[in-house]
Amino acid sequence: MTDLILHHYPQSPFAEKARLMLGFKGLAWHSVMIPAVMPKPDLTALTGGYRRTPVLQIGADIYCDTALIARRLEREKATPALFPEGKEAAAAGLAQFADQVLFQHGVAINFQPKGLAARFAGAPEAMVQGFMADRKALFSGGTASRLDSAVALSQWPALIGRLETQLDRDGEFLLGDQACVADFAHYHALWFVASNKAVAEVLEGYPAVKAWMARMADFGHGSSTAMESAEAIKIAKEATPESMPATDFVSPGGFTAGQQVTVSAVDYGTEEVAGKLVFEDAEEIVISREDERAGLVQVHFPRYGFKISAA
Repeated sequence: MTDLILHHYPQSPFAEKARLMLGFKGLAWHSVMIPAVMPKPDLTALTGGYRRTPVLQIGADIYCDTALIARRLEREKATPALFPEGKEAAAAGLAQFADQVLFQHGVAINFQPKGLAARFAGAPEAMVQGFMADRKALFSGGTASRLDSAVALSQWPALIGRLETQLDRDGEFLLGDQACVADFAHYHALWFVASNKAVAEVLEGYPAVKAWMARMADFGHGSSTAMESAEAIKIAKEATPESMPATDFVSPGGFTAGQQVTVSAVDYGTEEVAGKLVFEDAEEIVISREDERAGLVQVHFPRYGFKISAA
């Protein structure tokens, strides 16, 4: 088993999703801290330009987006299952909804004036302005737009009320008595709200949700050890990318292995990553690229939410 390396920063909601999935699986991992805003030179040496947080590294293989990281962790350790047998589509569909819709509501609630004031209390004005400019750039050129805080607050009771109803009736977790990827996707959005005392009152009055959040937090983050980014890059350079399995998958775009392509997110953080197409299947797109510092790496993307284009 090759060491797992998570590139993240403490305040990132999606990083919390990944950390908690590692804890759920009982996995040991190395922790590499990355900046919250661009530039991120050590991260992009590995990803080729992808900038979103977190990124999972296993040797010379780089996994982008927590939707795909969840699938890679499932391959690393099958049980407990993030995608329970017979409920794979339901788990993935609920997780996708939470990652897109619930998360955007959580961000909008955090970014109302009192939420921003609390989150950046005591921070230098230049740092606050830099963060806001970075997040504005993050949403430039993609299909996603920032949700208005008033709209998010208006719609919040419907979203959280549905969770309350289901958790109050159907079991300890969203699809029964065992947590799955849907729980981790919903949790990280609510964790982001709960972590800001200025806006956390929107979680009050939902006891089943709060009890479920406590059960989720109990999974912890597994066993992690700190690692410097330079060491992670060295590991990538000295490693050989994994061999991809044979597949009879037919590329929807007519692409062929060995073709020069670019891959990018479609919603936000749409920086293109260029490389040679290595592998496609129903869930994953893999390209290889050479980097002066990291050597030959394979960058893995989920199919949903990303686009592939001829270079």
